[in-house]
Amino acid sequence: MPKVIEKGLPLGQAKKAVIMIHGRGGTADSILSLSSYLNLTDYAILAPQANGNTWYPFGFMASDEGNFVALESSLAFVKELFDRIVESGISAENIFLVGFSQGACLSLEFTARNAQKLGGVAAFTGGLIGEKLQPEKYQGDFKSTPIFIGSSDRDFHVPASRINASADLLQKMGAEVSVKLFDDPDHTIRAEEIELANKKIFA
Repeated sequence: MPKVIEKGLPLGQAKKAVIMIHGRGGTADSILSLSSYLNLTDYAILAPQANGNTWYPFGFMASDEGNFVALESSLAFVKELFDRIVESGISAENIFLVGFSQGACLSLEFTARNAQKLGGVAAFTGGLIGEKLQPEKYQGDFKSTPIFIGSSDRDFHVPASRINASADLLQKMGAEVSVKLFDDPDHTIRAEEIELANKKIFA
């Protein structure tokens, strides 16, 4: 069972919660360092730590078979964490997800498979997971949940074409999606993305 590092208000006292999911090779601590740049005052902040620092072994568009076991296990863990937050008294519409790279992909995949009215999702360099997009895998209605996806327009790991296709699918499921692709090749989180996430998701 992966461990979870908690920051901000304790779950029993907070009215809002955010799950922050690190990228491949990252740590719960590394994604938590982002929390001081986001408008997360009065939030319970929870960051799970992946076993071996990775949520699934291969690229997010690699064969479904190769990633299946680890991906299902990671999704189940995020669901467990989500359910724990709901059980603490925070409603789904006050739960937010933030992820970078592999963590952004996992955030989008989890929310699309469990679509409902959420607080919002900030996906820094990510798209829905799978060799090909399979709309039939996803169900539910986001009911205007805001989703922000920011990335390079030519990221080495996450193609812009998959980001745009993911955004279209999420939009069809009722999300209010905004995508911002930057004219640089960097695999990073830019100050402008943080600003946009604060404006669109954590306003």
